[in-house]
Amino acid sequence: MSLLKRLGQTREQAREEAGQSRSDRREEKPGAPKGKLRPKEDVLLREPEQHIFPGESAEEIPVFHSEREQEEIRENSQPQTASSFAGMRPNTVQEDMLQKLRVTVHQRLVDEMTAEEQRIIAQGEEARDQIKNLISSYCEREMENTSYALTRLERQQLVEDICDELLGLGPLETLLKDDDITEIMVNGPQDIFVEQGGKILLSDVHFYNEGHLMNIIERILAPLGRHVDEASPLVDARLSDGSRVNIIIPPLALDGAAVTIRKFSKRALSIHDLVRYGTLSEEMGIFLESCVKARLNILVSGGTGSGKTTTLNVLSSFIPAAERIVTIEDAAELRLQQRHVVRLETRPANLEGTGAISIRDLVRNALRMRPDRIVVGEVRSGEALDMLQAMNTGHDGSLTTAHANSPRDVLSRLETMVLMAGMELPVKAVRTQISSAIHLILQQSRIGDGTRKITHITEVQGMEGDIIVLQDLFRYVQDAIDGRGKVIGHFEASGMQPSFLEKFRIHGVKIPLSIFQKKDMGERR
Repeated sequence: MSLLKRLGQTREQAREEAGQSRSDRREEKPGAPKGKLRPKEDVLLREPEQHIFPGESAEEIPVFHSEREQEEIRENSQPQTASSFAGMRPNTVQEDMLQKLRVTVHQRLVDEMTAEEQRIIAQGEEARDQIKNLISSYCEREMENTSYALTRLERQQLVEDICDELLGLGPLETLLKDDDITEIMVNGPQDIFVEQGGKILLSDVHFYNEGHLMNIIERILAPLGRHVDEASPLVDARLSDGSRVNIIIPPLALDGAAVTIRKFSKRALSIHDLVRYGTLSEEMGIFLESCVKARLNILVSGGTGSGKTTTLNVLSSFIPAAERIVTIEDAAELRLQQRHVVRLETRPANLEGTGAISIRDLVRNALRMRPDRIVVGEVRSGEALDMLQAMNTGHDGSLTTAHANSPRDVLSRLETMVLMAGMELPVKAVRTQISSAIHLILQQSRIGDGTRKITHITEVQGMEGDIIVLQDLFRYVQDAIDGRGKVIGHFEASGMQPSFLEKFRIHGVKIPLSIFQKKDMGERR
């Protein structure tokens, strides 16, 4: 039974009484005689007295708040979501005000800019400082006519945001400039996730609305001559820095357009970087460098996001500068350091559904281009047959990647892809082609803590009956997981020497045989 009912009062009567008590207390003067005064410390430290009826706990006593106080309590009781980056998500009211100001200043800039200002903006990134000064002047003019009050930091951010809208990809520019972010995943206009340090986090940036997101998508595709609409609602593309982009829009994407951007390091990584990151051991690096120089055909296998393209880039850096290299990709991601490189890229069908050029078409054409090496970004269908044919007809030293979970699985996938070419070949003939074309398989994985490891370096030894024989030369062994969730493991050699050592001698490549001795390689990591 509540206190109100016990007293026989209505809520309004109780509020009046409480208000009268407060009024009486305000009228009391400090100097008025009130009997014995309590010490100052006692007044400060003692809790307000509460009258509790027998059998009723203090928690049951209702506390009266004004409507404004109740609203503040509701707001403060809401769970606060920490941003993936420094700080918290901005206050909704402040964010709405900044968004309105961005749109207003941007529109005013478009409507009022002079011919000279247009010339400055047309210079793009080269005149970024001048453009920022121009935007700042428009912001000042707009704020003079409104009641907006911004801090210096908020003004700087406002100018940067508008500048990114004019010159770049709007809200995505901040994420693209952050070197710690390796992947950006846009799930509609409000939710943008990123991969940072191997973990997926929610970022604190977003688009204004679906129209704003579609405008940025068009800006990505326009320089490439590609388009996306309801008739063709998905497309692969790339940014000017080589980052790979996949876009899918409604009606296939039910919650708004989805954009996935795979970023690549601005600096070309070397084998020493991979050793430092713990992707492989130093002995494994020495072995792989020797294999590329000895013109072995290497297949890099792994799942999505496991680092196959990065490893392929590193392997290609060992190709001698005097050799002619032809690269073939769906979306150009490889960045070879040599000068004598011919880069080929597939083309989707046009609006009429014609004109498509596939990887298989480019592989066949590459054979007529006098290549010393053929590097295919990824084989995923019938082009696997043409790639195997090239490796078996004098184009040694070729490199490619494929999606698979283990060295044995990637051989099964290659069989399936060869059959997708439409050739009615016996399975044993396909396996014979694979075993003679592929010398080495690198299996790369993204393990539990987000780090990427080359878990197997496996030799393809040939056929025994109808089975392709594989032999692990190096592998990664996981030992434990520490209290922070970090995987602890080590690389080790199997103790077996590869059967293609003669190829090293033929090409004048010296390799220390001690690296094949069975032992732990370096510290646990």
